[in-house]
Amino acid sequence: MRPPLPTAGVSFPHLVGRVFVPFACGYFLSYLFRTVNAVIAADLVQAVGLTAAQLGLLTSVYFLTFAACQLPLGVLLDRYGPRRVEAALLLVAALGALLFGLGTRPETLVLGRALIGIGVSGCLMAAFKAFVLWFPAPQLPLVNGCIMACGGLGALMATAPVEALLHLTSWRGLFLGLAGVTLAVAGLLFAAVPEHPAGRTTSGLAAEVRGVITVFRSHFFWRLAPITTLANAALFSLQGLWAGPWLRDVAGLERQAVATHLFVIAAALLCGYLALGALASRLQRRGLPQGLVVGGGLLVFLVVQGLLAYGVTAATAVLWGIFGFCGAAAILPYALVSQHFPAALAGRANTALNVLVFVAAFLCQYGMGAMIALWPPAAGGGYVLAAYRASFGALLGLQALAYLWMVWPRHDGTRRTR
Repeated sequence: MRPPLPTAGVSFPHLVGRVFVPFACGYFLSYLFRTVNAVIAADLVQAVGLTAAQLGLLTSVYFLTFAACQLPLGVLLDRYGPRRVEAALLLVAALGALLFGLGTRPETLVLGRALIGIGVSGCLMAAFKAFVLWFPAPQLPLVNGCIMACGGLGALMATAPVEALLHLTSWRGLFLGLAGVTLAVAGLLFAAVPEHPAGRTTSGLAAEVRGVITVFRSHFFWRLAPITTLANAALFSLQGLWAGPWLRDVAGLERQAVATHLFVIAAALLCGYLALGALASRLQRRGLPQGLVVGGGLLVFLVVQGLLAYGVTAATAVLWGIFGFCGAAAILPYALVSQHFPAALAGRANTALNVLVFVAAFLCQYGMGAMIALWPPAAGGGYVLAAYRASFGALLGLQALAYLWMVWPRHDGTRRTR
């Protein structure tokens, strides 16, 4: 075993190179896998003959298996450390990408997508755990924003660049290549990331489970959990799948224009992660609550979704760009939650939140497909505006209730978020 790096006296550039970059590569791949189906949806439908509901299931099963891993993942991260856990899981993701690229039946594609969800389930939570161990608390919102920006780069890659790659290879060749890249990143994580002296706990399983219970019994946790869950589910569901069909059917865009608009969403999301994370860090240094950024960003996020649900197509790129930028505010509560609990509980605290997020993402992305399928297909193919209004509107209504729950004044000690 390599000797651990000391916790003090380690330069910031060294931490960036040894800790941030390897985890950033993993999360880049995680987000690419998450959103790539928005571009290849038409290819999948043509190759396998999927209905809207089947397409929703195929894409959203990633979220279901991802969510199923979160609670045990939190225990594993706190017990064995982020380096070992994420490197091992990425091997599963590589296998899933290989299976997806070779699959010829819907069942095989679903299995491959499910394995990808398991394999990348630790990418963000392992990074958050590592950052809590290595970086000072005031830097966490900024560092977390930067890792999310790397995910945004993965989302960028999953738009116009992937569309361009599809002129050189098929979607199958794309996934076979991703399998190899994922394997390489697993090796990078295992070889480059140092062990932290406090990175592994030795408590028994009962104590680990009690830590999870402590998180779920927290009033602070449940103040933030509903809006964090539903806002992220909306972001993942729309960016990862249904934005593409909406742009085609409602805005009337051709395939290349759809890919360009998806690129705009991803670029705006990347900028939002960086800008809002930096703003939250600055507010914290000045003694102001980061919740100001969360509340303001998510309010605009909801307003834009209302316009999209109604079917507004004027300045489409601007609307979807604002959707991406303000949707980045949904990640900030992770930093609030990780700072609220002791560092030894950081992995379990964030994965407890994450399991809710990804269960909701599965239900929302699949549920939207099932709701859209209730309407007859449009005359020229695709889906009708009424179907989008119903599905987008239902998701928006749930978020609005969760937002009111977060901001409603109460006297239980959770009135202000730090």
